[in-house]
Amino acid sequence: MHARNAWFHPRGGLSRNGWESVVDATLDGWAHTGLRVADLGDGRPRGLPAAEAERIVVPLSGGCEIAWTTTDGSGVVELEGRASVFDGPTDVIYLPIGTTATIAGSGRVAVAEAPATTRHPLRVIGRDEVPVELRGAGRSSRQVHNFGTPGALDASKLIVCEVITPAENWSSYPAHKHDEHVAGHESRLEEIYYFETATARGLGAPAEADPFGMFATYSSPAGEIDTTAIVRTGDVALVPYGYHGPAAAAPGYDLYYLNVMAGPDAEREWRISDDPAHGWVRSSWEAQTLDPRLPYTASQEGR
Repeated sequence: MHARNAWFHPRGGLSRNGWESVVDATLDGWAHTGLRVADLGDGRPRGLPAAEAERIVVPLSGGCEIAWTTTDGSGVVELEGRASVFDGPTDVIYLPIGTTATIAGSGRVAVAEAPATTRHPLRVIGRDEVPVELRGAGRSSRQVHNFGTPGALDASKLIVCEVITPAENWSSYPAHKHDEHVAGHESRLEEIYYFETATARGLGAPAEADPFGMFATYSSPAGEIDTTAIVRTGDVALVPYGYHGPAAAAPGYDLYYLNVMAGPDAEREWRISDDPAHGWVRSSWEAQTLDPRLPYTASQEGR
């Protein structure tokens, strides 16, 4: 049995081989998803060896260059990236299984991974191609970038998106789970949350400001889990099973997270079951309007 908060890892707690964080199957109880995060500001390229895994390279801040080689050839792709994760969607690249790649640049980058056996074409998704979803309403309003979801990307197992939650709002709510295969209703998916935080748009903050949010998980019939964590930039939460949410943005601070999901089911689907005690909250959004601060785009000023 894992101890309380055993599935939560503060920034640097998963560092390995020049990566700030590495999540893979070497972690006890983990099998279907992976994540690598690096700050390229040290000038050292990061290598991705060929593996039976599909990947998506996501610039977090700044851009990067990806030199790739597959059985079909090789090439170099420049990803323009963005100033920060709070400046709207970024361009990304999907790397099929068996791809060797080197990432170079000066910003921060994340690599989402999932073991797979079926090869799909390499693809670059431009910023303007990323489906932007404004989800929820009122204090449950959030912005979702669906560049790696089934409707946007042809992949084998990997499901990836990112979420921006403005200050004082809740996301990943109502708490929900996806740890049981119920055809047409729920799928089995491991999930990784990688977090970043920043002073909310339009607010001036003193030098000692410490942006943070909060995140929680709790048990379901599939297993015992109990995460209650203050989250900051670089922190990682793992959800092997159980109900998860909310992810709450504290007053004065915006919250971002990158979600990486994959699982053992044959179908690549994101199907969830709300906690029966809280699912009713969704119907209350019908009488509320979307938070007028959304959408967050690169053209906005005043962070």
